[in-house]
Amino acid sequence: IYFYIIMLFETNILELLKFLPGQKLQQEKKRLRELLKQKRRILTKEQVAEQSAIILAHLEQLPSFVAAKSVLIYYPTHNEVDLLPLIKKYKREKTFLFPVVHRQSMDACPYEGNAKMHRGQFNIPEPTTEPYKEPIDLIILPGVGFDKHGNRLGQGGGYYDRFLAAGHKQSVLVAVAYDFQLVEKVPTNRRDKKMDYIILPTKGVI
Repeated sequence: IYFYIIMLFETNILELLKFLPGQKLQQEKKRLRELLKQKRRILTKEQVAEQSAIILAHLEQLPSFVAAKSVLIYYPTHNEVDLLPLIKKYKREKTFLFPVVHRQSMDACPYEGNAKMHRGQFNIPEPTTEPYKEPIDLIILPGVGFDKHGNRLGQGGGYYDRFLAAGHKQSVLVAVAYDFQLVEKVPTNRRDKKMDYIILPTKGVI
């Protein structure tokens, strides 16, 4: 009996050791996420508008954006970079899509005017249109933090990670962020998708 108790104890320790690295990673992400969210929260409306305009000017020079016919953007909340001016400016040239969340999954649906928008799962405006079935040329991802290697720290829900894992391998991935959102290193694991480009107000496209 003693032998089996020792075996059970050792097995539990081994399982715990396997779990700890992942737990540590999540704790590191949580701490960094809260710090960067706090910095973003204190931005004024004027700062958000000014910085967003500079970022969009850089984005509009990006060849991948110029060439894109379909672009997945996001609806800005909590002082995120505002991408909405792109719709008015390029609505005749590009199909703009917004994420639509269903419990643990996410679709990309075309924007066809405010009349076809409603509040979604997280009280964020979403299209009521059918999911877009064609390849998406360019995806602009929201994020809390990024590093120079293209790593992204999201909100923690994993919606974009699952969405990208399900396809869209040919899509160009672009992040837009304020200068303070570029950090030395974002904690990552193998499942995290790297950005092709990160666009900042002062450094432009990196």
